[in-house]
Amino acid sequence: MRNSMLHINTKTSNSSVRVWLTSMLLLCFSFAAVTPVTANAQEDVASIIAKSEKAAYYAGNDGKSMARMIIVDSQGRKQMRQFTILRKDVLNNEGTESGDQKMLVFFSRPTEVKGTVFRVEKHTNIDTDDDRWLYLPALDLVKRIAAGDKRTSFVGSHFFYEDVSGRAVSEDNFTMQNTTDTHYVLRATPKSADSVEFSHYVVEIDKQTYLPTLINFFKEDNNYRRVEAVSVDTVQGYPTVVRSKVSDLASGGYTLMEFRGIQYDIALPDSVFSERSLRVPPREFVE
Repeated sequence: MRNSMLHINTKTSNSSVRVWLTSMLLLCFSFAAVTPVTANAQEDVASIIAKSEKAAYYAGNDGKSMARMIIVDSQGRKQMRQFTILRKDVLNNEGTESGDQKMLVFFSRPTEVKGTVFRVEKHTNIDTDDDRWLYLPALDLVKRIAAGDKRTSFVGSHFFYEDVSGRAVSEDNFTMQNTTDTHYVLRATPKSADSVEFSHYVVEIDKQTYLPTLINFFKEDNNYRRVEAVSVDTVQGYPTVVRSKVSDLASGGYTLMEFRGIQYDIALPDSVFSERSLRVPPREFVE
């Protein structure tokens, strides 16, 4: 599945967009030989995961981007989704990052999904489920996404709801599987096996950026799903994915997501992330 046509561009680009959607959307291509895992590497797993989560999720205090999603089914038929993403980190009482986040995804194209809004309140506490809602304008209905549905299709794509809002690393146990010259390769098993469809996943983390670069999901020995990146830039000093891909390895279908128009630290007010914005989008930030 690793594509020899993969292009990684590390030059700074103000038109590129930092991905905060999920820590599993980047790929750095590596042909390096696998080296044995040392005791030191095993001891460093917790540190690697903590740095990886920070690198993938927390660029700036808030941000905005535009995105386009191309959905390709097993027969090659295509659909498109276009949307704007707003994200803000939640501060604790001391004024520092709590790890919690708020997110809104406003759909603008095509006509049948225009006005649809996905709202997320992400919680780092493993005992607290993330809150997710979907506003359906045709019905004027705010639908709550149950915790049990977090790993189901997001608006008909190969991305899951959890891919968009991000999976908390506290939900999994990690062990070092091996290392290459450029990547840490970790195996993750869910702490609550009944809450997910996979038995484990293998994630590659870039040693320089600490960004997760590739993830393969398994049901026992069956590698059925893959999340990767197609193109990467550096934006405002942050390694940034500008094209990402999720593949259904069983059917051959996939979804490609492209990002553009990034802005960081735009002082998004908390009021933007209220239920009111589902019906009345904040035009100054969405248009």
